[in-house]
Amino acid sequence: MMVTRHFIIVLLLLVSIRQVIAKIDLATLPTRDTVQLTIYNSADLTLARESRALTLKKGLNELQFSWANTLIDPTSLEMQALKNADKIDVFDLTFPPRVKDLGLWNVQSEVSGAVPVEISYLTSGLSWRAFYMGTLSDDEKVMRLQGYVRVQNNSGEDYANAQTRLIVGKVHILDQIAQLARREQPYGHPNDSSSHDGPRSNMVAEGMEILDRISDKSGSVVYSRDMRKKEVIKEGLSEYFLYTIEGTETITNGWAKRLPSFNVDEIPVVNLYKYEEQMYGRGTIRFLSFKNDEDHELGDTPIPGGAMKVYRNVDPANHLSYEGQSSFKYIPVGEKVELNLGAVSNVVVTPTLMAYKTKNYRYDGHRDIKGWDEIRNFKIEVKNTRDVKIKVEIKRNFNTSYWDIEKEGPFDTFEKVDKDTVKFTLELGPQSTKVFNYTLTTYHGTRREEVTE
Repeated sequence: MMVTRHFIIVLLLLVSIRQVIAKIDLATLPTRDTVQLTIYNSADLTLARESRALTLKKGLNELQFSWANTLIDPTSLEMQALKNADKIDVFDLTFPPRVKDLGLWNVQSEVSGAVPVEISYLTSGLSWRAFYMGTLSDDEKVMRLQGYVRVQNNSGEDYANAQTRLIVGKVHILDQIAQLARREQPYGHPNDSSSHDGPRSNMVAEGMEILDRISDKSGSVVYSRDMRKKEVIKEGLSEYFLYTIEGTETITNGWAKRLPSFNVDEIPVVNLYKYEEQMYGRGTIRFLSFKNDEDHELGDTPIPGGAMKVYRNVDPANHLSYEGQSSFKYIPVGEKVELNLGAVSNVVVTPTLMAYKTKNYRYDGHRDIKGWDEIRNFKIEVKNTRDVKIKVEIKRNFNTSYWDIEKEGPFDTFEKVDKDTVKFTLELGPQSTKVFNYTLTTYHGTRREEVTE
């Protein structure tokens, strides 16, 4: 049986409360029966709920609780009986003066014997982040998406066989839990030994309330490293979202642990190459996009933001090539994510100014030029050196809203994006090149008024 290093609870049995000096039997309690951790990703905040079996005697029982060398907030400590609750009164928690990291619960019991209790508290030092691995098929039409979470424990406490729950969403706190945990006295008053029987103070404004009212529901399937199916329970709670990983994990202080989140085999994806000098310079940028919906084998829950590495199967033996990585923010259900995988050298877009001239001059009464047209002819060469079919979007920015365009060549679609930007879209087969041209006329000075009349 594992004994927790820092977190020791002992039961002091008061044989006679009338004696001036009470005779006290000191007993070390067994380790936790169960522990559940609910960890936020937007604040240094974790709710711990643990169950233990106390041996009580009729009358007054005193329970000593130490949080030494941990980051537990003592003002958040609560205990309640899970059996015979109507006969057991946990009526106060006191903090003895000049004693650090120690609290005394006074428990009045009408029954004797083993009683299961739940102890809950807030702690800091536990954190989690999501990360993902995407593996493209050889034709890059579908992708296997594997999600993971990495839980880091720097709380000062070992948590053996803990059920882990993860919350996506922002919580507003009045004080940092770590600061509360490091106080000399829980409420900041060295001589304050009063009962902790009032409302929680100087701690979480809404976090405890949100965490307290989360309940478990069934969800979808994920896989552990031994490929045994595990269930991750997912539940929406207003602007928060809860992920509960089925089973238990031991999360040792000072260590991090990777936990599986989900695994979807074939998500339809769109590979797209973009070229826009004003946005990306003269490089071609690769993007990978998919949608968090049922058509893409997703859509049950939001996807927490995180980093994603993308690979591609390159042969029947499933050897992989690294394609790039990107980060994305929280993806609500029904929303699309577009991953920027960075600049590439195997898809090249080369714009060339082939000709330039001016015409249609307009003059004022002093023979000064007040209006004119500028005509530019561009050739755009697009080269695909890859062994797969690709799609390329090319945006051209004109820096004026007074323009006209004539275009020719093997582009697939053309559209006006906004008042000074157009987009050409092309599809290219493996190892192929396409060239198209356009002539841009821009109007300046009084010519703007003429073309808009």
